[in-house]
Amino acid sequence: MPSREYAQLVLRRLSRRYGYNIHTQLRHRNMTHLFVAVLLSPQSTDAQTNRTTERLFRRFRTFGDYADSDPKTLRRYLRGMNYYKTKAKHLRESAKMIVERFHGRVPRTLDELMELPGVGRKVANVVLNEGYGIDEGIAVDTHAGRVARRMGFSRSKDPYKIEKALLKIYRRKDWGRVSNTFIELGRDTCKARNKECVRCVLKDICPSSDVKPNKN
Repeated sequence: MPSREYAQLVLRRLSRRYGYNIHTQLRHRNMTHLFVAVLLSPQSTDAQTNRTTERLFRRFRTFGDYADSDPKTLRRYLRGMNYYKTKAKHLRESAKMIVERFHGRVPRTLDELMELPGVGRKVANVVLNEGYGIDEGIAVDTHAGRVARRMGFSRSKDPYKIEKALLKIYRRKDWGRVSNTFIELGRDTCKARNKECVRCVLKDICPSSDVKPNKN
């Protein structure tokens, strides 16, 4: 496991590059929008999710609207997304639970959120951090997981194991920033294919860097 000093150096550099107060790229205006967008985002790009929710939010305004929606109609609005039938089912069922058990408000704890259909740790962590400023964990998507492995924080491909490793080395107050900056790096230069180490702000300290140190 890398040292805490190394971990903080990584976070400082990423924060200087991508910002100290960056947020999700999923477009939303309220907690209902945020929850729906994050729930729909797995296995889809943010751009694809935003295109879908732009139409969706004009038609459905409250969790009650989703809960009472016709399943075929809701699936039609999500068509084009990966696993749209499953996502439509989860959205409708989660909306019903939010209306019936949580009085129409998005839960504020990780455990309660994860009771909702389709909500795993990543979705719950993003909703809590982005919507309520609550850090109960670190959201690990494919980008953050790839960066964590290449930076030497974990060898696992299991998001939960990667999250546990990051939680041990980073302070709670930094958890949200860790997730967002790792994700930005993964999108920008630390890509799954054709990584662009020469442009990376971590090129001289990353154990996976293709850039050779200058010995002159």
